[in-house]
Amino acid sequence: MFDAALRPLVNRILDPVGRLLAGAGVTANLVTIIGFAFGAGAAVAVAFEAGMVALTLLAVNRLCDGLDGAVARARGPTDLGGFLDITLDFVIYSGLVFAFAIANPDNAIAVAFLTFSFVGTGTSFLAFAIIAQKRGISTDIRGKKSFFYLGGLTEGLETIIFLCTVIVIPSSFAPLAWFFGVLCWITTATRISYAVRRLSGPADNETGDGK
Repeated sequence: MFDAALRPLVNRILDPVGRLLAGAGVTANLVTIIGFAFGAGAAVAVAFEAGMVALTLLAVNRLCDGLDGAVARARGPTDLGGFLDITLDFVIYSGLVFAFAIANPDNAIAVAFLTFSFVGTGTSFLAFAIIAQKRGISTDIRGKKSFFYLGGLTEGLETIIFLCTVIVIPSSFAPLAWFFGVLCWITTATRISYAVRRLSGPADNETGDGK
């Protein structure tokens, strides 16, 4: 919901660092993979109930997630980079949620519901991106991306706020997971509604705001 508004500020902060890394020969894909390793470590820390370690590792993961885009803008984006970025993000988000079931099996139903909800947001997001590419629909509202980013109530920032909250207060996981899962389904519903309105007509080349 807030990603588009914050994106210009984040880019202004990270782009100089991205240019330095690119000048040193660092690739965006390398930053993405390093970030994934830290994110996986955060999930392991959650499973072992090491909350502050998990929070620190997740913070580094999110920093890398911003830096890989900055490096890509400096060196030039690639299709593989776009694929790795979104795929590994989804794996980390779901892996962190799964870790709460390992830490406390009483969370299992809430984990299952939230993972189910992530399927809705993820598939609606990626399915529209495929059709948008086919139709030539584009938007730069979240910065220059490898594919169309369809917004919604629960985007990256909201997901990170949720994850940080439940890492710091693990006892809040179940109720917040149910609540966030409902918000995810609202996002999925609005994306489906947008897609029905946007894709009902004939294919054409156009731009859109992704809201």
